[in-house]
Amino acid sequence: MGPRDVTVAGGAGFLGSHLCDRLLDAGHRVHALDNFCTGSPLNVGHLRRHPRFALTVHDVIRTCRLDADGIFNFACPASPEHYQRDPVHTTLSSVAGVHHLLDAARRCGARLLQSSTSEIYGDPEIHPQVEGYRGCVSVLGPRACYDEGKRCAETLCLAYHRQYGVPVRIARIFNTYGPRMQPGDGRVVSNFIVQALRGEDITIYGEGQQTRSFCYVDDLVEGIVRLMDADLVGPVNLGNPVEHTVLELAEAVLRLTGSRSRLVHRPLPADDPRRRCPDIGLARERLGGWQPAVTLEDGLKETVAWFRRRLGLQAPRVAAPARVPATTG
Repeated sequence: MGPRDVTVAGGAGFLGSHLCDRLLDAGHRVHALDNFCTGSPLNVGHLRRHPRFALTVHDVIRTCRLDADGIFNFACPASPEHYQRDPVHTTLSSVAGVHHLLDAARRCGARLLQSSTSEIYGDPEIHPQVEGYRGCVSVLGPRACYDEGKRCAETLCLAYHRQYGVPVRIARIFNTYGPRMQPGDGRVVSNFIVQALRGEDITIYGEGQQTRSFCYVDDLVEGIVRLMDADLVGPVNLGNPVEHTVLELAEAVLRLTGSRSRLVHRPLPADDPRRRCPDIGLARERLGGWQPAVTLEDGLKETVAWFRRRLGLQAPRVAAPARVPATTG
């Protein structure tokens, strides 16, 4: 695949900035859009002088004209802490945002990849979740601004494809973690690591037996790039099929940080899913055998190291072994 002109909406966010890195490494020209609602200039600061990178401050709920071969839409708050802060804007980011980007793709003949979410499935009744499962989602709960916005965005993508022939790709992204997560974004991995590094109580909602799948960001971005180039219009699950309980995650974070933080249990929030795990059979079959390669242990080590630097903390010193006098006899 030769060099292309690519737009990444939400390019200064956690996932978007890693995607920009990956696309630039592949030789593409990258134009990032971000309103910095949840994205950070720090995430793309290292790209400021890159000759093939440009950044425009723009909110996708407003119309835009683009000249691109491919458009990646990652422009929406993706953590409960962020998307519940302004639920109206969250809904508009998903619905009006993808509408404007689809219009832009239609005008310039670009392919569009929509970053959707495992929240499409709500609190699922089947495990693992396959793409054909319609989900069990509340339209009235506190998470609905995000869940329903993403569901409507998928509908718009397929409507533009059927009505106007716009080539679209849909990635249903499961829990992803890694460097550049925000310390206060409310996600379980970042919450646990920050609390552990600061010596604060680690907050576990419920008994901690709810399960999640955790995919390292490099693996996820590889799947995104492969999906954009694949001949596959419908939604595709991208995530790690290995389930871990939230309690197991907390214990791993304590071990890797060397923290003495206590585990403290709080009531489970409304509509919090009990299990979430992807069936990635379609991705394996259609995306060149794609599957996550980074273990949770290795991914957490990288993420903990990044948060130490981000928070200005040092790793705990390991005491040198005591010297024992040699004996003779």
